[in-house]
Amino acid sequence: MLKVKATEQKIRIGKYEGTHRYVMQPEMYAQLAQDKVIKEAALRSGVSRGIMQACWDAAGEVIKAWATEGHSVALPGLGTMRFGLRAKSVATVNEVKAGLITSRRIIFTPNTELKDELADTTVQITCYDRNGKEVKRVTSTDDGTVEDPENENGGNENTGGGSNTGDNGGDNSGGGSGNGNDMD
Repeated sequence: MLKVKATEQKIRIGKYEGTHRYVMQPEMYAQLAQDKVIKEAALRSGVSRGIMQACWDAAGEVIKAWATEGHSVALPGLGTMRFGLRAKSVATVNEVKAGLITSRRIIFTPNTELKDELADTTVQITCYDRNGKEVKRVTSTDDGTVEDPENENGGNENTGGGSNTGDNGGDNSGGGSGNGNDMD
């Protein structure tokens, strides 16, 4: 189950500036230590922890080397990763220089199976008002709808939990995570 929080925040920019709106973002769990991941992978694969550590280290070095050489590198069971960048544009070829690069990035593209798994994962949204008080919970079902357990009719209603209607462009000013899309 994925946990999401919707927090009522005052919007500071965009068409909703000056109003309070519920802004959703994933609740982040603690970062898993590499040792824990290796131990679990060793248990699931039936190989020793030492062998798994050696494989993990080697795969990491290969992925890093190939990605920094400009390759799109397959990550088994997950997708691909590649190098990307953001840079300023210039009018003439004589103005092109490395100093125009504003950031270097790693871009991850999930495979279809991972996208499907994420789409089928239940989402629980907990709503908090501007004072931090929990005011509502909604949980999705497998078909992607969000059911409101507080709705007396038991229908599918998406009130208070937010929606993905595309109007979140510049409205996520209260420390939220944005939409996660990377554009090159």
